[in-house]
Amino acid sequence: MKVLLVSDSHGKGNLLNQIIERESPDHVIHCGDFCTDRDQLPSVSMTVVKGNCDWEDVPEEAIWEGAGLRFYVTHGDKWRVKTTPLPVKYRGEEVGANIVCFGHSHYPFCEKMGDVLLLNPGSISYPRGFPYPTYACLEVVNKQVKATYHQIDGKEIHERGGIFSF
Repeated sequence: MKVLLVSDSHGKGNLLNQIIERESPDHVIHCGDFCTDRDQLPSVSMTVVKGNCDWEDVPEEAIWEGAGLRFYVTHGDKWRVKTTPLPVKYRGEEVGANIVCFGHSHYPFCEKMGDVLLLNPGSISYPRGFPYPTYACLEVVNKQVKATYHQIDGKEIHERGGIFSF
């Protein structure tokens, strides 16, 4: 199963559509700050949460289960992710997540802490502290996750990601 992980698109729906078309994921996770009307998001299998800049009535957090794994999705602003990943990790543990997906910092992050994989795809529109906009792809087979990070043109970023088993 292929999962596309994006965040902080900040109104760039056309760019989001291009990435989805190129990657052809089975499911999309958007970690908030989409900053458009909900009906302007692509009509694909998608889990979306509300970011601090969103006005649409979507959940602030969500659980999605796919390929035998449990994903916790949040924007991250309520969990102080710009300071430390620990509060969002603990929330993920509370809800029994294998993978915690968050945004808000606009900075790509990938680390397994204990039994929880923490993933921030960065921002496809306005990177902070990283030289270019990014998104992540997850290939999940038999509870093994291969996480790859990409520039918005699809070029892989080799210094991010990895292979993780659950």
